[in-house]
Amino acid sequence: MVSHDTLRTAVGVLGNMSTIMLALSPLPTFYSIWKKRSVEQFSPIPYIVSVITCMMWVLYGLPFVHPHSILIITTCGSSLVIELFYVFLFLLYSQGRKRLEVFIMLLASIVIVGVVALLVMTLAHTHERRSMIVGILAAFCSILMYAAPLSVMKMVVQTKSVEFMPLSLSVATFFNCVCWEAYALIPFDLYIVIPNCVGFLLATAQLFLYAMYYKSTQRHIEARRRKEEMAMTEVVVMGNSGLKVDMTV
Repeated sequence: MVSHDTLRTAVGVLGNMSTIMLALSPLPTFYSIWKKRSVEQFSPIPYIVSVITCMMWVLYGLPFVHPHSILIITTCGSSLVIELFYVFLFLLYSQGRKRLEVFIMLLASIVIVGVVALLVMTLAHTHERRSMIVGILAAFCSILMYAAPLSVMKMVVQTKSVEFMPLSLSVATFFNCVCWEAYALIPFDLYIVIPNCVGFLLATAQLFLYAMYYKSTQRHIEARRRKEEMAMTEVVVMGNSGLKVDMTV
């Protein structure tokens, strides 16, 4: 019979893979940003919140806080590097005030986690207390991370378009939450169960919205494409008219 430790490790490895997939899922979005040299209407908030969440979970998994949590450190550490890359692209391709806001939010995230680490190390003297403090904060950050797309979901409902709510991110979030929910039940870990339950519900809602507004999104994109083509045609016609006038003169 498979022991709890073996089963937990196996599910944890699966959770590792799903978390990396979650971190990599926005790559098509950022490839588009890189090609257009613009962040358009994409929000940096989900990625900033992901950065502080990954940092908090890395802190939670450190031996002096919650021993024997190497899977959490490796997973969240790798995700942290990826999320920082996304934030760097936001800094690179944002303009003016928006770029400043992204920088301030990133700096504030680093300072907050640094202060938490310092306070935990100096004021909490047992693993149980450190795990409780950092675990509560990490769970809270995870809930914020999963709730961050709520503003995008609101925009989806208002515009009836899912263009700026990437499907890959919603699908990866769904499977990631399922994997870590299973991990947290062997044995029961409240700090991991709560945020992943919230994430599962929100990811399900995003997938429901995507199914609901997919067709209307395609109509919006097609209408915009036709409008752009008509505008280009008008420019060409006006240019040719001007050339004829010049030749007549």
